[in-house]
Amino acid sequence: MDEVFKALADPSRRALLDRLNARNGQTLRELCAGLDMTRQSVSKHLAVLEDAGLVTAVRHGREKLHHLNAEPINAVAERWIRQYDRERVRALADLKRALEEPAVDADTPATAPPGGAAPGPDAFVYTTHIRTTPERLWEALTSPAFTRRYWGLAFETDWNAGSPMLWEQNGARIDDPAQVVLEADPFRRLAYTWHTFTPEWAAAVGVSEELRARLADERRSRVAFTLEPQGETVRLTVVHDGWEPGATGLGMIREGWPALLSSLKTLLETGEPLPEPAA
Repeated sequence: MDEVFKALADPSRRALLDRLNARNGQTLRELCAGLDMTRQSVSKHLAVLEDAGLVTAVRHGREKLHHLNAEPINAVAERWIRQYDRERVRALADLKRALEEPAVDADTPATAPPGGAAPGPDAFVYTTHIRTTPERLWEALTSPAFTRRYWGLAFETDWNAGSPMLWEQNGARIDDPAQVVLEADPFRRLAYTWHTFTPEWAAAVGVSEELRARLADERRSRVAFTLEPQGETVRLTVVHDGWEPGATGLGMIREGWPALLSSLKTLLETGEPLPEPAA
């Protein structure tokens, strides 16, 4: 946490985070525009933010796009602040929510191709470090014994590239030929298309028909997990992309993924997922 607080203490670095919160996936040149800082200074500030895990940089062709990563802020809120009076640290909680709000760039369409290519601006990118092994994390991402505990759903598939996937959540079975495994490199990388928004799914999870219809009209998205061992931990990067600008689903997953991945991390490190939030 020391690196996170140190990174957030500088107003210039907070300004860069604000820019990424307003429009995610920017190049160094774009971030420098309009700032009273040299390109070298911006690069140094971005390096500090990357070291603290607040920014994730990914290659997109010849360019490097910088994405806001809310995981450290989420970790502060879930793992450290919870032992104190939350009312006394409302400012940090507000910052966490602000960093996790959807960033929409109405002028930039989602063009990120599948198959491991770097995400475009309209993508959710999240990086976390989990004290576990790649084998254990892979099992947690694919085995119903794990996914039911922190996610409340299970997959039926053989986890081979091109294979269909059946999703089961709260008794609703979501089956569609477009639900497929895109990549499956055990213990390294996993990618698949997102599920279809069926009336049965909506009823099972408490989503209104109006909201379900909006989701069903949007382009199908995809999610990819990259696992990188780093000593006693595994760096997990989640990229959920393929969205249309301003997609309703993008706003929803920006709220859902941080809590879900925090619960996954807690499950692997303590044996128990995070408790469900109070109604």
